[in-house]
Formats: sequence, C-alpha cells, structure tokens
Amino acid sequence: MAGESVLRVTASLAIPLEELEWRFSASGGPGGQHANTANTRVELRFDVVNSPSLNDDVRAILLERFGPSIRIVARDQRSQAQNRELAVQRLATRLASALTVPSARRRTRPTLASQRRRLEGKRRRAELKRQRRDGAAGEIE
Repeated sequence: MAGESVLRVTASLAIPLEELEWRFSASGGPGGQHANTANTRVELRFDVVNSPSLNDDVRAILLERFGPSIRIVARDQRSQAQNRELAVQRLATRLASALTVPSARRRTRPTLASQRRRLEGKRRRAELKRQRRDGAAGEIE
C-alpha cells in the first residue's frame, strides 16, 4: 500500500483511497504507556452506497452482502501504520470474496465400482438383519 493511491480489489475493481474514511483511537491491551498515548487502533469505513467507483451490479452485490457501509477494525499491531495496512488488506479480502461467483456444481454419475460397493453393503446389511430376524423367531417358538 505504501505510495499507492488506489486499492486494487479485482482486475476490474479499484477503489481510490480517498473514498475510505479513517478513524483512529487508543487500542487496549499490552503496550504500556505507549498504548495509553498512541492512537493505534484503526477503524476503516467504506461507503458502498455513495462510492463512485462501483458500478450498479457490484454495488447491488455489496449492499446485499454487507449493507450500506463496510466497517473494518484493526488493532492487532502496536503501530498505527501496520494497523492501517491490515485494515486495507482486510477490506480488499472481504470485497474480493463477496464478488467471487462460486462455480456451479457439475453433476456426475457414480462410478461402476462405487455402485457395486453400495449394493454389496446393502446386501450384507440385509443378510445380517435376516439372520437376526430368523434367529429371534426360532427362540420364541
């Protein structure tokens, strides 16, 4: 991200970093006095509704999946710069995963061997039940 002014999500989708809204606050956890004084927690917001970078199809998909805005929080690192990097990476990953279309499952036929194994298992099970039935009936008579 260093030096880049665009977030490349997919080959056809790039979002200018100016469209992202940043907020910084103190992050809890370890860090001693540094954690109490430095605003290392990063909150990143992306406005899906008003973004000029999105076409109508992409906007509809993102609105259905995430709603009117996407919020990412990063507070893993003790550095604001590293947390900014993490937040941008997480946004790109989330957007890319929402826009990937799963491939349709192609129906396949069971192999001849699998059909035979299935039928043989059914035969064995039926024989076992038949033996139980005949054995139990013989004891009652």
